[in-house]
Amino acid sequence: MSEYAHPEVLVTTEWVAEHGNDPKVRLVEVDVDTSAYDQGHIKGAVGWNWQTQLQDNVRRDLIDKAALEQLLSKSGVANDTTVILYGDNNNWFAAYALWQLKYYGHKDVRLMNGGRKKWAAENRPLTTEAAKVTPTTYRATGPDESVRAHREEVASISDKRKAGQLVDVRSVDEFTGKIIAPPGMTETAQRAGHIPGAANIPWSQAAREDGTFKSVEELKQLYQGKGVTGEGEVIAYCRIGERSSHTWFALKYLLGYNNVKNYDGSWTEWGNLIGAPIEKDLAVAAR
Repeated sequence: MSEYAHPEVLVTTEWVAEHGNDPKVRLVEVDVDTSAYDQGHIKGAVGWNWQTQLQDNVRRDLIDKAALEQLLSKSGVANDTTVILYGDNNNWFAAYALWQLKYYGHKDVRLMNGGRKKWAAENRPLTTEAAKVTPTTYRATGPDESVRAHREEVASISDKRKAGQLVDVRSVDEFTGKIIAPPGMTETAQRAGHIPGAANIPWSQAAREDGTFKSVEELKQLYQGKGVTGEGEVIAYCRIGERSSHTWFALKYLLGYNNVKNYDGSWTEWGNLIGAPIEKDLAVAAR
């Protein structure tokens, strides 16, 4: 992993196995399937529910700084703790949680490369025992708006009032408007399609079969081949901001793009905005 621009933000399954009992390390599992943690998790890991603990469902927003401080304090995370995140679906929501921690200024947070998939494939042990946690008093900084995009910024790039690149990381069927959301997903929009000017690079193309990230050369070919060069601002989006967090991580930390943001409002916001332009051109997905 030394080839990446910031290899320090990834750890291997071997590293986690060796450091799981380190008092300065806190493992955190965040899954799409919120029941997965209870079915078995890495010893010492706490579980975060993305639906109830990482989102404010009344404001339809991220949890605020006070709520994050409370969550980290209850999870035994101090300001100098190394937080290792992992989860299912090649670290979808683990990356989303990492993005939120960076938004609120946590210094040392990393992903376990490959997530639950790689840990299980290597037949490493899981437990159903709850982690032993000593509460802390966590104090967050931020928010750091340099990692978060809002709809006004997205609109200014889309209509070319501002230089930049939009990356739609959803499936081709979502991008072209064939479907509004993946089957079974309840957070959705009234319209299907994509933001005009966006390049479609599905998030999963950045990962290998075992769930780990592809090499730098493979990632360069993937993104630069679609015109996402990192020159100027790059904004990634999906449906609710979790898949785009995975792409944001790859662009910012693995390729080293300087100005990358995650648009967590994503399609559930844009697809519901009155007057916001959309495209459905099937040919656009191939450009």
